[in-house]
Amino acid sequence: MGNREDLLAGAKRCLLEKGYARTTARDIATAAGTSLAAIGYHFGSKEQLLNAALYDATAEGLGEEFGRALRAAASGKDAAERFEATWTHMIDSFPQHRQVIVAALENLGQLAHVPELREMFARAQADAIEEFTHRYRQAEHDVGNAPARAVATLYYLLMNGLIVQWMTDPAGVPSGEDLALAVRTIASAGQREPVSD
Repeated sequence: MGNREDLLAGAKRCLLEKGYARTTARDIATAAGTSLAAIGYHFGSKEQLLNAALYDATAEGLGEEFGRALRAAASGKDAAERFEATWTHMIDSFPQHRQVIVAALENLGQLAHVPELREMFARAQADAIEEFTHRYRQAEHDVGNAPARAVATLYYLLMNGLIVQWMTDPAGVPSGEDLALAVRTIASAGQREPVSD
């Protein structure tokens, strides 16, 4: 493993143990077993290294988890059951990905001040939606690319909203069943008579 890979691995460890804001360049160099100068040589700055590590850690954590959720939900009888099972799995997985979630949320506050970070997040979002599209099409074989991308975008946005809700009020996070009820209600809204309260 070269210095670059060592640095990425060390930065990921530091992100998970200390968080984004509390990780120093010296922490990373020590965890990676490299010199401080190696950070500048390979990544330009500590921030660029941490951003690359966060990107990788998020993809390896939540991205892989989404794939597992879709595979676990594949046995559902209909789309609503699969949707419910997917989101039940994802919500249940948040505690095991807490460190990555915290690091990502710490970083969001800097987007308005650091254009490079905003660009990195925009690329990461596009990559995540592309990956979600691919994974969704693997799970739902009869869905075309455009509808799968629309679902993947919705799922990505839903996941981000659920993460913020979970971080601020874990007890208030809707269940997969609640979310499926909402989707069923929206889908059937045009097919029923209005109900007076």
